[in-house]
Amino acid sequence: QVQLVESGGGLVQAGGSLRLSCAALGRSLNIYDMGWFRQAPGKIREFVSAITWTDGRATYTDSVKGRFTVSRDNVNNTVFLQMNSLTPEDTALYYCTARLRTSTGRDWGQGTQVTVSS
Repeated sequence: QVQLVESGGGLVQAGGSLRLSCAALGRSLNIYDMGWFRQAPGKIREFVSAITWTDGRATYTDSVKGRFTVSRDNVNNTVFLQMNSLTPEDTALYYCTARLRTSTGRDWGQGTQVTVSS
C-alpha cells in the first residue's frame, strides 16, 4: 500500500498555469508508474498523464498535449504535473495515482481541485 499526498491545486484565470505535486509515502516502494486522472462535475474520471518510474516515459491524453508536462523525482517518490495555458475545460478534481510493481490495481490520492475561470 502507498499513501499519495497531493498539493498545488487552486483557482487560476484562463491562460494561467498551475503545478501539481504528489508524494508517494510508504516503505520500500517499487513504483511502476505514477500519474494523474481528473474528474469534472457530471463527467467520468479520465486519464490525464502518467510517467514510468524507471525510464521516465510520459503519456498524455490528447487534450493536454503541448500544454501539460509530467515529471518525476525518483529520490523523493514525487510526481509533478505542470499545467500551462489552462482553459475552463481543465476545471476538475485532479487525482494522483500510482501503480506498484508488487501489487495489482492502482492507488489513489484524495484529489486536488483545479478551477479555471474564464
